Amino acid sequence: MTQDSNREVHNAQVQISDPIRHVVVLMLENHSFDQMLGCMQAIYPELEGINPDNPQFNFDAKGNKILQKSYTETQIRLDPNHDCPNVLRQLSETNGGFIKDFVLTYPQSTLQEREYVMGYYPLHFLPALHALASNFTICDHWFSSVPGPTWPNRFFLLSGTSSGRVRMPEGIKNADIGNAIFYQNQKTIFDCLSEAGKKWKIYYYDFPLSLVLTHQRHPDKLIHYENINNFFTQARGPEDQFPEFTFIEPKYLDIDQNDDHPPHNVMKAEKLIADVYNAIRSNAALWESTLLVVVYDEHGGFYDHVIPPACIPPDDHREEYTFDRLGVRVPALLISPWVDRRIEKTVFDHTSLLKYLIEKWQLNPLGQRTQQANSISAALRFDRPPQRNSIPFIRVPNSMLISKDRDLEQWSINANQKAIHLFSDFLALKSNLDPKLIKIELTTWAYFKKQIGQLFINLGRWFERDYALQHQDRISRTCTIVDDVIKPS
Repeated sequence: MTQDSNREVHNAQVQISDPIRHVVVLMLENHSFDQMLGCMQAIYPELEGINPDNPQFNFDAKGNKILQKSYTETQIRLDPNHDCPNVLRQLSETNGGFIKDFVLTYPQSTLQEREYVMGYYPLHFLPALHALASNFTICDHWFSSVPGPTWPNRFFLLSGTSSGRVRMPEGIKNADIGNAIFYQNQKTIFDCLSEAGKKWKIYYYDFPLSLVLTHQRHPDKLIHYENINNFFTQARGPEDQFPEFTFIEPKYLDIDQNDDHPPHNVMKAEKLIADVYNAIRSNAALWESTLLVVVYDEHGGFYDHVIPPACIPPDDHREEYTFDRLGVRVPALLISPWVDRRIEKTVFDHTSLLKYLIEKWQLNPLGQRTQQANSISAALRFDRPPQRNSIPFIRVPNSMLISKDRDLEQWSINANQKAIHLFSDFLALKSNLDPKLIKIELTTWAYFKKQIGQLFINLGRWFERDYALQHQDRISRTCTIVDDVIKPS
C-alpha cells in the first residue's frame, strides 16, 4: 500500500472514531509557558515547569543573576520586545539572553521590572487558566511557530505559513513591510473548511486580526464573521446548529482589552477564558461534542527555559527568516470530555492544530510544516466514555477586573495595536471608504500633554483631553472601517 493510501485509511479511521464535532479555538497574546503554567509542576511532577527550589536564571550585562520567582502583578508596565531579532537574542546562550535583550530595550528599567521578565504566576493565582490546567490536558511542549511577534504566529495557526514574513508593519508607505505583510495571499484553514462544506465562524470584539489574510476579505468569507455576543447566544442553542470550527478573537483595542497583551490586566483575559468555557460547558450536548483549545500566539518576550527545536520551513518563502526553528514555548490547554487530566509531552506548534483538522475532516493540505507536524489527536482519548464530572463553572470575581493603573491600560499603544490601526487605514484605502476615516495620527503634542496630565493629575484631565479625543477617534474610526468592510451597506 502506498504512503498516500495509508494516509487515506488513517484519515478515514480518525473521522469515524472521533466523536468531536466542534472545535473552538481561543488564541490569546504574549505570554510564555513558564510564566503562566510553569507553576503546575507542583501538581504534575513530570511537567516541564518550574522548580522553586532550583529556579532557572539569566544574567544581566553586569553579571547579576536574575532568578525565576513568583509574583502577583496583574499589569506589567513594560512590554518586553518580541520581534524576531529580539527573540533570537533571547534564545542565545541556551535561552540565556532574555534579560540582556530586555535591558537593551529598557536600559532604565528597575530590578523588579527585570524580574517580571523571568517571573511566573503562582499556583491557583490565575482563576481560569489554572483551574482548567488542573482538570484537563496541558501540552507542555507546544511552541509558537515562529521566533517572532504576534502576526506571523497567528498566520501560522490559520494557514500554516506567514508567506516569508516575520516583521510587524510599520507604515502603509513602507512597501517592504506594510504592503508585504498586508498581502497574505496563502490558502487558509477557512478555505479548506469551505471547500469541504464545513460550517465555521469567527467571533470578534472590535477588530478581527484574521482579516489580514487576503482570502478572508472575500465576500464569501466575510459572511462568517460575527460579533462575540452571538457566540454566547449560539452556544445556548441546538448543538447541531453550532459551527464545526470556531475561532475567537479577543478585544485588542481601547479599554477593557482581554487579549492578555501587556500592560493589559491579565484577569480580563482570565474572564474571557472562563466565559468561553462556561458557555460551552453549560450546554450538555455541545460540551460532549466539543474540543476547546486555549493557546497563546507567542511568548511576548517573557522567559521560558525549554529550548525550541528545529523544524522545516512551511514553503519556499523565506524573505525575512529561514523558518527552520520553532518559537518560544507557549501555554496551551486542550479542554474537552475527550481528554484526560494529564500532561501531553508531544512536540506541537500552531500547525499541529491544522494537522488535526485536516486529518479529522479530510481537508486539503496546508503546506510542508503542517504536513510534518504532530497532530494534537495524540492528546485525545476516544477509547473510553466521555468525562462527565469536570468542573461545571469557573468564576472570575469582578473585583479582579479592576485595573491598578487604568490610565496605563487605556492610553498605552503596543505594536500589535499600532499594526491594527495601520491595517485599518490600508483597508479604507483599498475599499475606497470615506477619506476622513484614514490616517488619524496621535500628535506628539497631544502625547506630551497627556504625560503632563499624568504628572499633575490633581490639576484635572484638561491636559489629557486632546490626546483622549484623538485616541478615541482613532479607535472609533478603526472599528468603523472593519464594520464597513465586513458588512458593507
